[in-house]
Amino acid sequence: MKNLILLFTFVFTLTQSQITFRIIKLPQNTEENTKLYLASNLNGWKADDSQFEFKKDDNGFYTLILPNPTQKIEYKIVKGSWDFAEADENGKSASNRIFDINEKQKIIELEIKNWSSPKEKKHTTNSNVKILSEKFNIPQLKTTRKIWIYLPPDYETSKKKYPVIYMQDGQNLFDNLTSFSGEWSVDETLDEIYKETGKSAIVIGIDNGGEKRLAEYSPWNNEKYKTEGEGDLYTDFLAKTLKPYIDKTYRTERQASKTIIIGSSMGGLISFYATVKYPNIFGKAGIFSPAFWFVSKDLNQYLNLNKNNLKNSKFYFVAGKNEDETMVPEIENVDKLLLKKAVPQKNILVKIDEDGTHSESYWKRELKQSLIWLLK
Repeated sequence: MKNLILLFTFVFTLTQSQITFRIIKLPQNTEENTKLYLASNLNGWKADDSQFEFKKDDNGFYTLILPNPTQKIEYKIVKGSWDFAEADENGKSASNRIFDINEKQKIIELEIKNWSSPKEKKHTTNSNVKILSEKFNIPQLKTTRKIWIYLPPDYETSKKKYPVIYMQDGQNLFDNLTSFSGEWSVDETLDEIYKETGKSAIVIGIDNGGEKRLAEYSPWNNEKYKTEGEGDLYTDFLAKTLKPYIDKTYRTERQASKTIIIGSSMGGLISFYATVKYPNIFGKAGIFSPAFWFVSKDLNQYLNLNKNNLKNSKFYFVAGKNEDETMVPEIENVDKLLLKKAVPQKNILVKIDEDGTHSESYWKRELKQSLIWLLK
């Protein structure tokens, strides 16, 4: 009898802790048997994550059941691609939906008003952006990856050496055609900085690994999301394979103080990790909306135990209050840990914006200011 009571209690608790997302209305232009997914901050905004796929229930409604979340969820419903995400009545992009963990509602009923249509995308790269390699070898991960390179406007006409910026998610940096929701306009921004200040840098953009992105950008395993962290190997690639090649092939300032690494979300996490792991290689970091929550416990332990000297490292953090509610507290926690590791306060800049969102458009907006600070 006791075992039955315990079983009932467990089942009841499990049921109570579940959140059910149910789509009760779809636009007329929805194809029959189309696949629908929940893309969110929980899965790196992946548009076709099988773990977040809706299934039809007995009543014919698309339904997705998730364990009770421990953080606010920002999400959208997509048809397996960001070209086909939920939109407003006029087909314009809809704002992110938000589920607050303090809500008592356990069944979320959703009405999709429309779907976005893929707009014709065009190449938007400037002439000083090239593809360094379509299949650059990553021996540490036994794979290859597309690598982009931006050369300063005066690179061909000068004999100068330049700082180098290594950036994650290369697909989203230079070209609207390859971006999944808008490019950062890195080339246009640096061209503008050059015209205004005469300062510039070489930029190396490394494409993410698609479905391998979460694993490659995480140094540690995440049991909840069934991710085996490969971030340690990825940062070894950046430090031991890619950077030596760039320094050998181009006119670079090789010292750590002239080597910057930048990324957003999971890319922000791995960029931060690379700076702490290799402070004598990556001296400065631009950390945009970092996904510290993904490995919070491991990251805290790593920072507490790490013996590397970070007194010369510099960190630029930027995030918005319209992101996950843990975003700002996690950054503030890391800030305190860095100060304990003797990083001077002047070497840490934390910029929190009231209107900041977890989006390419926000990171693009904040890029110029961050680059001016990092290139000092």
